[in-house]
Amino acid sequence: MAAPSTGGGPVIESKTQLIEWFEAGNKPPEDWRIGTEHEKFAYRIDDHAPLSYDGQPGIRDLLEGMQQFGWTPVFEGDNVIALSGESGANISLEPGGQFELSGAPVETLHQTCDEVQEHLRQIRIVNKELGVAMIGIGFHPTLRRQDAPWMPKGRYKIMREYMPKKGSMGHDMMLRTCTVQVNLDFSSEADMARKMRIGMALQPIATALFANSPFREGKATDYVSLRSLVWTDTDPDRSGILPFVFDDDFGFERYVDYVLDVPMYFVARDGQYIDASGQSFRDFLEGKLPALPGEKPTMGDWTDHTTTLFPEVRLKRFIEMRGADGGPWRRICALPAYWVGLLYDGEALDASWDLIKDWTADEVTALRNEVPAVGLKTPFRNRQLIDIARETLEIARTGLKNRARADFWGQDESHFLATLEQIVDSGITPAENKLAAFNGRWNQSVDRAFEEYAY
Repeated sequence: MAAPSTGGGPVIESKTQLIEWFEAGNKPPEDWRIGTEHEKFAYRIDDHAPLSYDGQPGIRDLLEGMQQFGWTPVFEGDNVIALSGESGANISLEPGGQFELSGAPVETLHQTCDEVQEHLRQIRIVNKELGVAMIGIGFHPTLRRQDAPWMPKGRYKIMREYMPKKGSMGHDMMLRTCTVQVNLDFSSEADMARKMRIGMALQPIATALFANSPFREGKATDYVSLRSLVWTDTDPDRSGILPFVFDDDFGFERYVDYVLDVPMYFVARDGQYIDASGQSFRDFLEGKLPALPGEKPTMGDWTDHTTTLFPEVRLKRFIEMRGADGGPWRRICALPAYWVGLLYDGEALDASWDLIKDWTADEVTALRNEVPAVGLKTPFRNRQLIDIARETLEIARTGLKNRARADFWGQDESHFLATLEQIVDSGITPAENKLAAFNGRWNQSVDRAFEEYAY
């Protein structure tokens, strides 16, 4: 979220309003868009140390430097905590200073990849001026939790205090992880339900394909996606696989019930965050919220609350695919290509459904829990995940070719899958490539990662 909410909008009088809020996301296929988000770690070139907000140089300097390209500052109090762009894109900060581009909703993968490349061009200019660099990787290779900076955002203070009550890795998630995700549209409740189920089922495959976080505090771990492992012990109330998505009666109302039952973090009023951590939105609907006794929620409060849920696939007025580690620019473009190919063409959507329609929630949960360690070698129904990944890439390629969205050179969108097809052809994930380098030419020093994988 780029800026503090004010909790505006009409007062919520009935559950029907909440269902209708999700229904308002229905769009005809010609209006479907692609929104790509990616995070990266910023660090000083001389010692690879992360940037604090007010350091010399610091995150504040990065945000100020980016304004030369027309970005408009967004304030929380006296601090610039985000930037907004005319295109609908924005730049925001994760709790540990991870620098995030939330891309504008665009029509084609060519446009989203152009946007990513332009963003990276801009940050390279600013980084050079400041003597810093950025890296895309799922979990910070060297940073200790106690050494991580915290960004001056009110919601993060509340989350910081609440997270340890729910899991042992909440602060790791906030401070030391980076992801890439894509936001996609749906045409109806039935289309939403189908895409949510496919997305939830195939999210472990995406996690394996994009596995890119094998290091912790300078040492190799037993995981190819430490970022994904972190989410298994962050907060069980609001993360992981959602079993009810696999029920035949899943729809907007079932998701509303889920959101209502997830404990709150905060309520925003007049640009300030009021701590409501652990309290019930259902009590809020009845005017019984301890943080604001006698007051009922607005639709702005509901919108805020939906942003505090972190399942592997999240529903808002669009669907967020959230299971992938951060990575270099080619994989930033490949992530939306994968999901657009699977979900935005009718033939591909049918094939994706046929692939997963008999998968159970228990199977997918088990798969999701094994993938962080085993990656593409994870067994599933007498096969390995790499075989299913190969099949999904074939479906996605068909879907992108069917879309037939050509660039200036007449090239369709399917070429954005090439980097993932190379991973499947080799059987080697990005994490395993880094581990091989760590045990070989890097002489077991992850410092080389900051040099070889900087944007």
